[in-house]
Formats: sequence, structure tokens, C-alpha cells
Amino acid sequence: MNFAQGEFMMLGAFAGVVLTMLGLPLILAVPLTVAGMAGFGMLVERLAIRPILGQPQFTVVMLTIGMGYVMRGLITMVPGIGAGTHTLPVPYQGMVWRTGGLVLSVEQVAVIGATAALCVVLYLVFRYSRIGVAMQASSQNQLAAYYMGIPVRRLNGLVWGLSASVAAIAGLLLAPITFVHASMGMLGLKAFPAAVVGGFGSLPGAIVGGLVIGVVESLAGFYLPEGFKDVAAYVVVLIMLVVKPNGLFGENLRKKV
Repeated sequence: MNFAQGEFMMLGAFAGVVLTMLGLPLILAVPLTVAGMAGFGMLVERLAIRPILGQPQFTVVMLTIGMGYVMRGLITMVPGIGAGTHTLPVPYQGMVWRTGGLVLSVEQVAVIGATAALCVVLYLVFRYSRIGVAMQASSQNQLAAYYMGIPVRRLNGLVWGLSASVAAIAGLLLAPITFVHASMGMLGLKAFPAAVVGGFGSLPGAIVGGLVIGVVESLAGFYLPEGFKDVAAYVVVLIMLVVKPNGLFGENLRKKV
């Protein structure tokens, strides 16, 4: 589990902003950012994660939490951009989309459309491609995958590269809506409640879990006193862990001893 995923998103947003500041058009800045973050994710896996393979999962959790703090600290030290707030200029900024009584900003529509397309692509990769199936096998049981001839270490690097590139896409989509700043990665912590509610390892579960958390937070912010909105997601997590620990779409796994 990577608790620095939000910081990967933040770095992707900053990278996109910096490239546009340097004069690159958005059509070039986006793929360069995604590719660069993929390479960065693979580098992090090679230097920080691979040496602790075989250690308890808690070790990886604590390491990624520490990595998140380091990334936030380092980005604030970058002169000229680290301590400020920025936005990513896009051609559709400020435009709205109306259908019936529903009014959405085009930035929000872009997030919805891009997220849906990305989920479809990831589903097809993990469901039908050999490398996607191998990634799933490795995530479920690395030792068994290794004995079956799957290059586990190489796949781990690809997984981290893929996760970093997806985080960069999320950061680029969020950048036109909110300000880009060093603490925007904290938003990535909301993915944990969504994963618990939907079920770890389930792509549809992650989508449904995110929708549930979003609706609960909106209702809590509207009906409950100030401050309850940020707590509501974790209350839902506690309830889910008691009622259905595997999540809405999680599988019941049993170990034979």
C-alpha cells in the first residue's frame, strides 16, 4: 500500500505547471509529465522499495508515509514555485456545461470523462493483458508468482511506474480546478476510505467507494456542524470494518493451515 500516492499526484501537478511556465503547450506538457512521473515511480521502487522486499507490509506503509513527508518538504524548498500556489491553464477554463437544470464546469466534466476512460483502460489491461494478469498474481502472492516464472521485481517497478503516472494524470486533472500547492497531496488520503468501502483490489469497488465517500462528505457538510465533513469518511470506514471488513466488492479470502 502506497501512502505517498497523493504526493505523486502533487508532483505531477507541479511538473505540469512548470512545463507550461517554460512555454510548452499543454498538448506536450501532459504526456511529458505522465512519462516523467512513470520514470520517477520506477526509480522510487528501485531505490527505496525493492531493498525492503520480503519485509512486513507495515514496513512499506511506514516508508511510504515518510516518503510523502519528504516529497512535501523538498517541493517547498524549490525557489520560485515551491512555497506558492499555482494553477494549470487549460483552454476550457471558466467554461460551463448545461443540460436541463444541471450546470457543471467543463473542468469537472473533463475529470469525469477522463476518469471513466482511465478506468476502462485499466480494467482492460488488468483483465485481458498478460502483464496485467501477472501484476494481479504478483499482488496476491509474490512468492507463488515467482515460482511460476513471473518476474516479480520487474513487475513491481512497472506497477510503481503505472501508479505514479496515474497519480500524475489525477494531479493534472485537479490542477485547473484547485490551486497547485505542496499540501494538495493530502487529498490522496481520501483514497484510503474509498478503497476500504469498495474493497481492496476491486476497480469497480474503488469507483463505488469514492462515490459513497463523496456523497457522505457532501451530506455531512450540509446537514452537520462545521468540521464533521472531514470526519464523516472515517466514520464510514469504521462502520464498514465492523459490518463488512472486505468492503462492498471485496472477496472473502481464507487461509488454510
